[in-house]
Amino acid sequence: MRIKMIQVLWGCFLLWNVYISSAHTIYPGIKARATQRALDYGVQAGMEVIEQMAKERNIPDLKGSESLEFLKIDYVNYNFSNIKINALSLPNTSLAFVPGVGVKALSNHGTANISTDWDVRSPLFQDTGGAHLFLSGVYFSGILALAQNDFGHPTLTLQDCHAQVSHAHVSFTGELSVLYNSFVEPIEKPILKNLNEMLCPIIKGEVEALNANLSMLEVLTKIDNYTVLDYSLISSPEITENYIDLNLKGVFYPVDNPTDPPFPPVPFELPARSDSMLYIGISEYFFNSASFAHFTAGAFNVSLSTKEISSHLLRNSQGVGNMLSRIADIYILSQPFTFRIMAIEPPVVNLLPGNFTLDIPASIMILTESENSTAETIVSMDFVASTSVGLVILGQRLVCSLSLNRFRLSLPESKRSNIEVLRFENILSSILHFGVLPLANAFSFGFH
Repeated sequence: MRIKMIQVLWGCFLLWNVYISSAHTIYPGIKARATQRALDYGVQAGMEVIEQMAKERNIPDLKGSESLEFLKIDYVNYNFSNIKINALSLPNTSLAFVPGVGVKALSNHGTANISTDWDVRSPLFQDTGGAHLFLSGVYFSGILALAQNDFGHPTLTLQDCHAQVSHAHVSFTGELSVLYNSFVEPIEKPILKNLNEMLCPIIKGEVEALNANLSMLEVLTKIDNYTVLDYSLISSPEITENYIDLNLKGVFYPVDNPTDPPFPPVPFELPARSDSMLYIGISEYFFNSASFAHFTAGAFNVSLSTKEISSHLLRNSQGVGNMLSRIADIYILSQPFTFRIMAIEPPVVNLLPGNFTLDIPASIMILTESENSTAETIVSMDFVASTSVGLVILGQRLVCSLSLNRFRLSLPESKRSNIEVLRFENILSSILHFGVLPLANAFSFGFH
């Protein structure tokens, strides 16, 4: 009996651990995937950038000491300073994913032209001048390991670095260049040895500098006066042989209250494809957190005067002007009025194949200003508007197409007994159809 009780308790403990683990699982609001095609394009586009960066980098001085036995000189101390890369060619460069680790870089048959100042000192003479250094057979391989730090920034570390230059040819310039070039070969070998010892530390330093810049990336950015977007990494990158997936938090917060929304993200997957360079997946959680954050911050409370409505709508649609006149006729208004629209709950986004819907529950009030400057409510009622939003990519433009699915008013609370709710509903629906939605559809968003 005691053994059975222990087994039951052990089973309960395991189930509790599974429950706790699942309860603390964090799912992304945004997924981004880069494929092998993206790496191949990065090699093509990045070579010019790398070559330009190499030209701008400060290279440490190259120092050494060699004996010239055939000249009976015990030692010659040399120092190459002010080293500048004038040209760099890496014709055979490739990038490939290393599952679970990062990206492997491989380059061979590279060449470089370098200019430098030099000075030599020996017991018999000392001199200074300039020189040109031609490097060939440049080889590099290494793995850039990708991870995530505690603040959601990506991190890079260089692993398994191997760098080598097979040949180096030095050509001195100056008055005694003919003399120096006659015995340059004994100096080239130690120069090549010292240079090969410097390459991986130099490359590692560049990766560390890049990593420092990544650690300073803003992962919480202000979108507007109401919200900020958190797009930090929630886990280390997921790397396979064909692609890398980045799981980003993808959640909006009110500017003054950066707390998570009261609903959790749900898991979603990108399609198992890698024939395009990039894939971006955005979940309902992303959109609904934006809706909740704007609602919490009061962004969906809008007041529009007759003058404002006229300036924004009447000049774009003559039909709206007639509709507003009909509304005025219904209430026999002789003074200006104000529309006050307030969201009752956060608008809800539902993603569907090819488009998504947006349901907006709100209340609407129409007020007039009496002679003593106090606002008098004429109409107060709730409504629900449901719209469909289609997204189409045309060239480098993202075009949104909005259409109204449903517009429903509830019974009004009004001092006037002759308000026709159905007629008013039809008029507001027509305003959305022929005034608001055409204006919204006139906008498109560019991307690169």
